Amino acid sequence: MRTTLRIRRAAMVFTAVGALALTGCGDDGGSGKGKTSGGSGSDEPSSSAVALPKLDGEKISVAAVWTGPEQANFLKVLKEFEKRTGATVTFVPAQDPIVNFLGTKIAGGQPPDVAMIPQVGAIKQAVEKKWAKPVGAEAKAQLAKNYAKVWQDLGAVDGTQYGVYFKAANKSLIWYNAKAFENAGASEPKTWKDFMATAETVSASGVTPVSVGGADGWTLTDWFENVYLSQAGPEKYDQLAQHKIKWTDPSVKDALTTLAELFGKPSLIAGGADGALQTEFPASVTQTFTGGDQPKGAMVFEGDFVGVNIAQTKAKIGTDAKVFPFPAVGAESPVVTGGDAAVALKDSKGAQALLTWLASADAAKIWAEQGGFISPNKSLDAAAYPNEVQRTMAKALIAAGDAVRFDMSDQAPQSFGGTPGKGEWKTLQDFLKNPKDIAGTQAKLESDAAKAYKS
Repeated sequence: MRTTLRIRRAAMVFTAVGALALTGCGDDGGSGKGKTSGGSGSDEPSSSAVALPKLDGEKISVAAVWTGPEQANFLKVLKEFEKRTGATVTFVPAQDPIVNFLGTKIAGGQPPDVAMIPQVGAIKQAVEKKWAKPVGAEAKAQLAKNYAKVWQDLGAVDGTQYGVYFKAANKSLIWYNAKAFENAGASEPKTWKDFMATAETVSASGVTPVSVGGADGWTLTDWFENVYLSQAGPEKYDQLAQHKIKWTDPSVKDALTTLAELFGKPSLIAGGADGALQTEFPASVTQTFTGGDQPKGAMVFEGDFVGVNIAQTKAKIGTDAKVFPFPAVGAESPVVTGGDAAVALKDSKGAQALLTWLASADAAKIWAEQGGFISPNKSLDAAAYPNEVQRTMAKALIAAGDAVRFDMSDQAPQSFGGTPGKGEWKTLQDFLKNPKDIAGTQAKLESDAAKAYKS
């Protein structure tokens, strides 16, 4: 769930449709009402748009950090692979940072056959450690057929393909409790200034406006990256992502100053800073859509995958739960996405077959029908998505083609951009607690980044 794209055309598509035709979308993203093929619950026979080998008796293990509904939906994808090949697939629950988790498994002589890796930097580390195996010819053929070049390049290291991006995410969305907005007389803001005014309007109605899952540091990197991308622009974004400019750069100061406008007002955040730092991401969503018109927070920021967590409440997307693009801080609203890539850790027929499967539109269709998922696979029929909200976001992602930029923290070495309690995650948690210390925050970010990029 952790990554960033800037999509100019996607932003235009998103804005043009306003609230994404939400008023007509009664299905929620995680309802699971859509039928899937074969192993995912359909009585219809499996199609064979992708050729897979017979793997009777072969055992394959797949490690991923997904839990709850995400894990359950991925298991449906794996079940269909089992049905088509005869293999037996075991899901191995992983933890962040996944490189450390995989290192422990490899040191113990029990590496999984395939790992779903959520950071570009982690793929590079797996290659440098000689864990990752190159993608085979069949999977590469699926990638060439189904993916824009940028998604292929994101899974490559020094020109060799290692990763197959299976799941993407638009992480530039603000979801809101429609009833709380209606009671407050609030409307969807388009700029950061309007967003702050809307927050004050909601607060005046007696409802705390913003729910923040600060216990998970990755959500705070997403807050920063959206503000930075919109305010500083794509060129600066690329430079900071590659550490070609320092975190002490004035552009970082500007972004933190903007973010402090929200973080510096505890009354606008559910539970204040202390409460936010004790709130994990799933709870930040569910507390926004429970409690009727008196939720703990009226808005929550994060990606399309929020739909999975909303499905755990009684709220319905399109009626009770609505969404608008992350407000423009600079000239344009940012569009940020995440992605999870399948990487083979064993050079086996089964591992390569699974990569081929995950690169196919057939595999993407199974999870797409369940909701809470967007695929970078351009061959996937948008009709597979369960509602207009996700269809619109998916179409925007595909329409963007190669005009994308990946999540800054996920491009960084994992010790800086992807480790709980360390680096960027920890420093931004400290910033949430003390948003006045902008210079100190910049200095700590630069110190940690310098060490991580050097190593």
